[in-house]
Amino acid sequence: MGRSVLSHFLNLSNPSPRFTSSLSSGAIPSKLLKKSGSIDQHCLLNRQIRTGFRCCCSISVSQPAGQESSSSPLRKRIVSGVQPTGTIHLGNYLGAIKNWIPLQNTYDTFFFIVDLHAITLPYETQQLFKATRDTAAIYLACGVDTSKASVFVQSHVRAHSELMWLLSSATPIGWLNKMIQFKEKSRKVGDENVGVALLTYPVLMASDILLYQSDFVPVGEDQKQHLELTRELAERVNYLYGGRKWKKLGGRGGAIFKVPEPLIPPEGARVMSLTDGCSKMSKSASSDQSRINLLDPKDVIANKIKRCKTDSFPGLEFDNPERPECNNLLTIYQLMSGRTKEEVAQECQGMNWGVFKRILTDALIDHLHPIQVRYEEIMSDSAYLDRLLAEGATKAADIADATLNNVYQAMGFLRR
Repeated sequence: MGRSVLSHFLNLSNPSPRFTSSLSSGAIPSKLLKKSGSIDQHCLLNRQIRTGFRCCCSISVSQPAGQESSSSPLRKRIVSGVQPTGTIHLGNYLGAIKNWIPLQNTYDTFFFIVDLHAITLPYETQQLFKATRDTAAIYLACGVDTSKASVFVQSHVRAHSELMWLLSSATPIGWLNKMIQFKEKSRKVGDENVGVALLTYPVLMASDILLYQSDFVPVGEDQKQHLELTRELAERVNYLYGGRKWKKLGGRGGAIFKVPEPLIPPEGARVMSLTDGCSKMSKSASSDQSRINLLDPKDVIANKIKRCKTDSFPGLEFDNPERPECNNLLTIYQLMSGRTKEEVAQECQGMNWGVFKRILTDALIDHLHPIQVRYEEIMSDSAYLDRLLAEGATKAADIADATLNNVYQAMGFLRR
């Protein structure tokens, strides 16, 4: 869940999507845990035996690892969120938010605004306040239905911070030092000036996921390492404090946490920059020209597409490694227009850039305009937005508190 937390995937034209994971299906059996000798040996062994798998929506329902209250007890659970930093752009939308809409009809879904993650780097307090509300409104404007999904602000459920502290006590510092994003971002900020939160935010991400006994976590390519840490941390805590140890303290015994599975997007998860087809579209990029923001006016969208980077090759084509910008723009057009890749390839193969940029601009404006209209309606009624966020936080807290209480008990705390 980091910068653009847990980007999800689905081909929206397919009512029965198939999910692809890069990790193993499930944790190591408890018998193997007992034989491993130490938790670090166990985690190493777990990494060595992992293989790819495919997971369909018809997967059988497993029993939750902890007691939890849920309006949909037979549904698999998914959590996802986006940081309220900068402005929500096309990459956030196509890589995550747009794909949540069909998920809420099939899964028990929790979509939250991860404001605690937004303070790991220097930020403006007033901007955080505004961006948190804006992000919530965009969720709803894009089609998230609060009668089907829980929408809330991360900091409104205090169990996130509490569980993070408990998990921190079980997290080896070496695991965090290996996080690639920490290394990259700390170099930009300067090692001496970087805050501790930038190092430890993967533990908060683990808390976000494990609190809700999540079955699946939508992740983009840049977040797979953080989810790997979450899975290993869940296994470590289950090994150190679960099973008979927990039962002796009056608990249920068994696993404290479910070990979540990743959902890796097959397409659309990495929308690239308009100024560099090899770099991901990002909120943190210095130039606003590099991205299409969901709330950009029509003239701004037209100007950005007119000025976006292209190449001098004849015709247009997908998947040519020498033409990253061409592949990116065709992919955006495909996702905005709702056409298949084959249809777009056939339609655009003989086009020049001038003609293509006009139809891409029209597709973007037509797709984003209804979202922008709905966003303005939601923002004009602050009481409505606040009520929905409060209701979502209440539902989320019921489940999160049940998990947190189990962890406190299993770790030996004296409870009130």
